[in-house]
Amino acid sequence: MLFQHQRRGVAAPKRALVATISAVSLFILALFALAQLSSTPTEGKFAARFKNAEHADNPFLSKSRATATGDKYLIGVGKADITGPVVEINFAGYANTEQIGSGLRQRIYARSFIIGEVGTKNRFVYLILDAMCGDTAVRNGILEGLAAMGSGYSMYGQSNVAVTGTHSHSGPGGWFNYLLPQITSLGFDHQGYQALVDGALLSIKRAHESLQEGYLDFGTTRISEANINRSPYSYLANPESERVQYTDDVDKTLTLLRFQRASDSKNIGVLTWFPVHPTSMLGNNTHVTGDNKGLAAYLFEQSVKGNDQAADGFVAGFSQANVGDTTPNILGAWCEDGSGQECDFQTSTCADGKSQSCHGRGPFFRKPDLGDSFDSESTAVVGSSVRSFHYFQDMQYYSFPLDNGTVVQTCPAALGYSFAAGTSDWPGAFDFTQGDEGAPNNPLWQVVSGLLRVPSAEQKKCQGQKPILLDVGEMSLPYAWSANIVDVQSFRVGQFIIVVSPSEASTMAGRRWRNAVKAAASEASITGDHEPFVVLGGPANSYAHYVTTPEEYNVQRYEGASTLYGPWELPAYINLTLRGLPYLDSASSGSPPPGPTPPDNREKSLSFITGVPRPPAARCWKRTNFVLGYSEVTITWETGDEDAAGTYRIKYYGDSKPLVGNIKAFTGTTETFKLTFCFVSWLWPPVPTPSLLLLFLLFPFLREHHQVGIRSGLERAFDTRDTEHGCGRGGHGAEGLGDGGAGVGEEVGDAVD
Repeated sequence: MLFQHQRRGVAAPKRALVATISAVSLFILALFALAQLSSTPTEGKFAARFKNAEHADNPFLSKSRATATGDKYLIGVGKADITGPVVEINFAGYANTEQIGSGLRQRIYARSFIIGEVGTKNRFVYLILDAMCGDTAVRNGILEGLAAMGSGYSMYGQSNVAVTGTHSHSGPGGWFNYLLPQITSLGFDHQGYQALVDGALLSIKRAHESLQEGYLDFGTTRISEANINRSPYSYLANPESERVQYTDDVDKTLTLLRFQRASDSKNIGVLTWFPVHPTSMLGNNTHVTGDNKGLAAYLFEQSVKGNDQAADGFVAGFSQANVGDTTPNILGAWCEDGSGQECDFQTSTCADGKSQSCHGRGPFFRKPDLGDSFDSESTAVVGSSVRSFHYFQDMQYYSFPLDNGTVVQTCPAALGYSFAAGTSDWPGAFDFTQGDEGAPNNPLWQVVSGLLRVPSAEQKKCQGQKPILLDVGEMSLPYAWSANIVDVQSFRVGQFIIVVSPSEASTMAGRRWRNAVKAAASEASITGDHEPFVVLGGPANSYAHYVTTPEEYNVQRYEGASTLYGPWELPAYINLTLRGLPYLDSASSGSPPPGPTPPDNREKSLSFITGVPRPPAARCWKRTNFVLGYSEVTITWETGDEDAAGTYRIKYYGDSKPLVGNIKAFTGTTETFKLTFCFVSWLWPPVPTPSLLLLFLLFPFLREHHQVGIRSGLERAFDTRDTEHGCGRGGHGAEGLGDGGAGVGEEVGDAVD
């Protein structure tokens, strides 16, 4: 084990003059620091790293309900840990084989929200995982677990449980049902899978046990600088007459549904929808984290602690919306090849014609857009009925009519060449570029693609403009490579409708989908006399990559190449949703035919993941000897202003496994060391100057804390200076001796939970 305590700086010079100036400067700085510290309460250590979120007013708690309005519902919220293994497991999202977990920055969670009718068993569960997506294998495990929990949970099942993911790209993979996403993680990881399922079930159980009568209301707020469109070239392919209806090429509106219990009018949770990719952490990050949405949820939950309008156990859920073509890297895509040029608008390539040096840049140093007020007064949810529907649909050659009567069809799943190009959030490899309507320059890939599966003439015709790289929908050896059967699901409470999408919808695709559902629900009076309000959530249930508009599909950038079922996928999704819409009517008591069951590959799945003991305490870990199996854990404590001076030691709780025998626990403890404050040692030169002394005296007024652009604690993450901090968080213990120890010990104890 390597125990490291880091405080930036070098030892102070030993010259008498410098020592005198040091003493004077330190005394003055100490006075300013004391004044600053005494005026700012110390809260949670982790939350203290993000000071902009601590002091921002939380707009969603600013208005209490003086008089209850709307109808009563059964409401419940729950949260549970799903962290699981964090080392020597490939991360899901970027499909980057080199992104192997080596530590834990932030624990990840499942958050469940249950809404039901008072006096009946009509309910639905909206579950958000701090993970890449919902998945068939995970959903099957959750449904099996609910069935095994007894008659008290019999009302939860196939029709009314939605399993969504924040779409984080910083969490462990290896839990997918289909072969393609298993490839980079070397198969199926049963340990990580079980952590997801068990945590999800526990969050649902806690939400169920907290059910009580209460009220719901919803509102919107504009978040101006939290996302941009990473494929504006594709967006511009949509009709101008449609584009002029919107001010932005991404949706900037956050929708929030507030849960307020009737007994004391306290808020028990909020559920939000906002489209931004959780790619604030790039593909070179190897520490598990919830990324921007996981952090937003954590900060929101921290911000309401002690608030007299928030109940204990408050849960904040940050769900995706039409996320497909969004990015949090709002400064755009730039070539990191020394040229200082922006990436090509059409292909996202640089001067060499390749995408590898094209990367998005985030707003790290920008002033946060607080977005701290609702655009309008919140609207009470009215209409006492709660409804849901679910069925499966095989997308292979599904035929249906468009609005103009033309009959079209979807296709077996396939991925185009531009899929392999990646995005500006994390580019792909080799010669693949976005907007590629033909084979890449490297002929090797045509050979490799043909060895896997040569698409049929019917498949090529069906997929239209897409040059097929991976014909995954027609590949079933050793088991299915990708989903052909998708979940079709929607929920309704009062006038509030939730469309659950298996795919990442592009901005315009999501708009068309929502508008179609709203128009149909209004025409059929599904929500009575009240105007329907529609949100889109996902990716959920069975991950089916992307869905774009037909116009965007034909451009064949990354999103179009990842639209599995061909150019008519979006109209098909809309058609299938509208087919189920009558089941959301208050008068309906039936369910649609269930449709074909997707394959369950949990027991078929291959696994080449090495048998490494992954105890919960291993948080920043690397192997040093592959032959003898030795490994090394580094514990780094990067101290800050909120850490108290005192005498400390660091204690590590680990597990080891001999060549023969069982896993055994062990501990390691450092010698004691002192933590003291020195505000100026990092600035000492060999010879002090008057200007430097003046700088010392003015330092408290000049100092500016880096602030993370969380958008009112919503959508940005992680000051990069803090990356080392994750090595010790969540598993490595620091025992305090004397005055300073209790705080660190308490923090670690909470994290180990």
